[in-house]
Amino acid sequence: MGMKRFNVRVYGILINESDELLVSDELIKGIQFTKFPGGGLEWGEGIQACLEREFMEELNQPIEVVEHFYTTDYFQVSAFNENDQLLSIYYRVKMIGEQQFRANVKPFDFPENAGLKFEVQRWLPIHRISPDDFKWPVDKIVAERLKG
Repeated sequence: MGMKRFNVRVYGILINESDELLVSDELIKGIQFTKFPGGGLEWGEGIQACLEREFMEELNQPIEVVEHFYTTDYFQVSAFNENDQLLSIYYRVKMIGEQQFRANVKPFDFPENAGLKFEVQRWLPIHRISPDDFKWPVDKIVAERLKG
């Protein structure tokens, strides 16, 4: 039985001028899934600073955090570590400047040599969004709230 701990995740909801939502198709440990862009809070880091760092690391894209959208309000265990309780925080964000990243059209458009960990971005028309587009329970709730 490992030590129980919190895992704070921070995600951005980025919608472009064409009313498309940015999603991240990822491959981790051989598991493919679609999620919102973002990642884990590091020690000593503020929540919004985490999101800005994640967008720079993953997409080379400066962003502005606009407003809070949703925070997990129930117990959710991590899919990758049964001793981690997730706390997921979602913010609406907007790009600063021009788009700096490549966005794929097809879902899970990974190169053949992707290995066990890879990530690509994709624009998804907001009117077609569905909770079924996402693998993780919290992302499904956020997708449902975006639809409404």
